[in-house]
Amino acid sequence: MKALIALEDGTIFEGQSFTGAGEAVGEIVFNTSMSGYQEVLTDPSYTGQIVTMTYPLIGNYGIALEDMESAAIHPMAFLVKEYNRFPSNFRSTRPLADFLKEFGVLGVEGFDTRALVKHIRTAGAMKGIVSTEDLDPQSLIARANKWSGLIGQDMVKRVTCDEPYGWSNNLPVPGSNFTTAQKDLANPLKVVAFDFGVKFNQLRILTEKG
Repeated sequence: MKALIALEDGTIFEGQSFTGAGEAVGEIVFNTSMSGYQEVLTDPSYTGQIVTMTYPLIGNYGIALEDMESAAIHPMAFLVKEYNRFPSNFRSTRPLADFLKEFGVLGVEGFDTRALVKHIRTAGAMKGIVSTEDLDPQSLIARANKWSGLIGQDMVKRVTCDEPYGWSNNLPVPGSNFTTAQKDLANPLKVVAFDFGVKFNQLRILTEKG
């Protein structure tokens, strides 16, 4: 399915959606990691952004529960050079596309991601829109410019938790309170982590340190 990527400065890229129809508006940014796409997707700091991966092949080892950095996907869309539909990893529980679809996140492949990265590396992160529904370049450019952007937005309320939770066996324990969490530790609780978009690995490290 054809998809267009439009930047606020008028730059256009054409690709193909590998997650079906959809549309997303956000700040276009990039990530140069050679692996760890699942960690990138579940990193709360990418909330409100459209992430472009520079590594050319994404999805080759699927999705594993223990690699989550939060309970959800945070980027508005995910842009890659080539999506691997057939992951090979004994830890994998499902393909990347299924993971994106679960959270309603648009995935696009089949365009020169490094050209996009080179452009925003020079011009800076900018507003953009990705769509399979509106394929009029001028319309998309206008809509990208009309978007208010991230400056001044309260992003914390979009990534924080609704209630306290505990941490056990490298996973959050919903509904747990601080007293329960303390009983699970060998040492008295010395640190309270306020979740304004914390990554799970930070909680893993705190737990390892007692």
